[in-house]
Amino acid sequence: MSEPSEIVAALKPVAEALSLLRIPYYVGGSVASSYHGAVRSTMDIDIVCQMREEQIGPFVLQFNDTFYVSELAIRQAVRGRSCFNLIHFETSFKVDIFISRERPFDQICMDRAVGAKLGGDTGFVIVPMATVEDSIISKLEWYRLTDETSERQWDDVRRLVRLTGSALDGGYLAQSAQMVGVSDLLLRLLDQASK
Repeated sequence: MSEPSEIVAALKPVAEALSLLRIPYYVGGSVASSYHGAVRSTMDIDIVCQMREEQIGPFVLQFNDTFYVSELAIRQAVRGRSCFNLIHFETSFKVDIFISRERPFDQICMDRAVGAKLGGDTGFVIVPMATVEDSIISKLEWYRLTDETSERQWDDVRRLVRLTGSALDGGYLAQSAQMVGVSDLLLRLLDQASK
């Protein structure tokens, strides 16, 4: 994984801003995968949140000159339920913030996120983290949306399944995969991981 202190430096101010404004959120993507054991280098942090339009102005005011922030991009993302990014000047980390589409699966992920400590004694942050099952399903959905061409996503989920093994909640995985239309990918994944 990338240097933990750099991830903490980029993530902590964003997490603090979201918490201060009471914007529900969780960390996903490669940071969540790495947290659950499928470690790989990354220069971006993925966050899913439920931001409303009236929270945009106060959110932007939290960052002064420590991040590149575009209020226009945030407004477009909130209205279109898409994503925007912040760039942390000191570390060059990109924080991709995805506005929740608030489908049933999205709400379940938000509710299931668990508190996770990132960093160490010299600096840490505690954030809600996507569970391993939700990380797998989200990555399978992303893999499908990118025409099943991202070997990085597939490798991440294969390693997560192998690392977690019988601790995975198979019933929940199957139900969630059906909700987002990736049941076939989940079956293929489980078959490959068992060999």
